[in-house]
Amino acid sequence: MTDSPIRRTGSSEIASVLRSEISDNTWNEFDRLPPERELAARFGVSRGTVRDALAKLSKENLVEIRRSSGSFVTPCKRAEFTDLPFESIRPLELIDARFALEPHICRLAVLNARRADFEDLEVLLESMEAEVNDWISFSDLDAEFHARLVETTGNQLLLWMARQIDRVRIQDEWMRMRRLTLEPPIIVQYNSQHRRIVDAIRKRDPELAANIMKEHLETARLSLTRAAAT
Repeated sequence: MTDSPIRRTGSSEIASVLRSEISDNTWNEFDRLPPERELAARFGVSRGTVRDALAKLSKENLVEIRRSSGSFVTPCKRAEFTDLPFESIRPLELIDARFALEPHICRLAVLNARRADFEDLEVLLESMEAEVNDWISFSDLDAEFHARLVETTGNQLLLWMARQIDRVRIQDEWMRMRRLTLEPPIIVQYNSQHRRIVDAIRKRDPELAANIMKEHLETARLSLTRAAAT
């Protein structure tokens, strides 16, 4: 592990880095993670962002947060990870994998989403709509939005698969592509599609929700393809 700071990023990406380090034996079972202030300095973010990242890992039962003591790696979690060489996966492969999963996730969300889920999704929609000019904040919220959709299904295997896909998001190439593609006009378009997806789920229309998700992913794929050609 390197102690040098990396580029500024959001809580989802920080969680992905720490998740990968847990899987790679950088942190062993029962190890105490560095204090929030050290992680904040390492990643070049606020302690609040680090706290959000640790909360995500706690929700996944990868770390235990103990008040006044710190965050500790929980035991027997390494078997959840695969040996897939994530560093070799291209951004377009990530999109193609999402095509295979996320439309059906929308169908399952139609069946399982409850009032509390819609309340959480509405908060995320409003937060994303307020970050049109900040691609890093938007990207972090976008990752949280899609993760929240998976959570509404209640399907643990889909949750695991989505987390594996999310690990690709910390790659340098993926970060570079997001910097190139997440301009305000495309963020506005993504926000519109996100809201339409939630509206279709709320209306309990599985095929409409799935089709809008396909449209959303096609927009992302086209954007990545154009950026890759530059």
